[in-house]
Amino acid sequence: MSKKEVPIVIITGYLGSGKTTLMQNILKQEKRKIALIVNDMGSINIDASILNKTGNQVAQIEMVEMQNGCICCTLRDEFMAEIERLSKDKSIEAIFVEASGISEPSSIAGAFLNYVESTESTRVYLKAVVSVVDVDRIYREFLHSLSSGDEAEDGDIINLIMDQIEFCNLLILNKTDLLDEAQLKEVKAGLRGLQQEAEMIECVNGNVDLDVILNREDFDFDEVEMYSAVQKAINNCEHDDEKACVDEYGISSFVFEERKPFNRDAFNKLVEDYPEELIRSKGYIWFSDDWEHVQLFEQAGRNASITELSEWVSAWPKEELDKVVADFPDLTNDWDKTYGDRINQVVFIGKGFEKADIVKLLYDCIEEAV
Repeated sequence: MSKKEVPIVIITGYLGSGKTTLMQNILKQEKRKIALIVNDMGSINIDASILNKTGNQVAQIEMVEMQNGCICCTLRDEFMAEIERLSKDKSIEAIFVEASGISEPSSIAGAFLNYVESTESTRVYLKAVVSVVDVDRIYREFLHSLSSGDEAEDGDIINLIMDQIEFCNLLILNKTDLLDEAQLKEVKAGLRGLQQEAEMIECVNGNVDLDVILNREDFDFDEVEMYSAVQKAINNCEHDDEKACVDEYGISSFVFEERKPFNRDAFNKLVEDYPEELIRSKGYIWFSDDWEHVQLFEQAGRNASITELSEWVSAWPKEELDKVVADFPDLTNDWDKTYGDRINQVVFIGKGFEKADIVKLLYDCIEEAV
């Protein structure tokens, strides 16, 4: 097996958070020779064109533009091929990846780690997943329950922003000059409710020292996954406790589990008039009018989304199901005689709510489906 010598740093963050400005500043520091991969969803890679204008320093490194897709899905194979090609240049000391603003960092990191584990000859390893946060936007639109009411900010977008905050091992808090001390403190407390372990670095105009990013412990996928408030709530909260768990930031969380399905209309009405005290909700649900599909429910602030995912295993054709159960008998250890593997399991995270009140709202949406 080859020695892992070339650190990879993935830079994530929503559109306008300051990822390109951060990269411009890093490229000017001339501390190490780095290569840069820039991913943009459009047919013209605007970020790459901006970076090309940074000056002579860019000419001293290799920059790869990847467009018309996202490296976490449609461009995944091309992304890995470029990583491997760049790593063969012995003069390159690190590779930075500026992900598209709508990329899911967990998908990029997962794909990268799967590649590294299956490729013995590779010289690369994942050093950090960095999330660049526009603190002014978080203060105005998230902490204040997205009070702008702008319909363009749909649930998918704000949930993506939250995912980017939750899945990283370094948070760069950008545009801190736009907030006063009290506002910034409020933002940091809110972020800590979602991401409790990653180091936070405050900056203006993406001005961060390169060594601060590279001189840290290597990225640990399992550990970072455990950082998120959602995962901590799943692991730490007692489902039958009358009260929700409360952390040092005053953020409460609990896990709701129920085998019986939701009535779709009732649940949609709940989402339309969602309790303001809930900051974040995420989990899998199912509806009484659809015994086949797993639904992903996500909420952040005033925005929520329900996305149809895969099929429940118990919805598979009997012949196929019998074969799977024969091969994997443990599959039925948590199997309900009526509902099979179907279950509603959602984490609720918020501040100042009563768990009993939220649970009652949820049970008002539950329907007997036998």
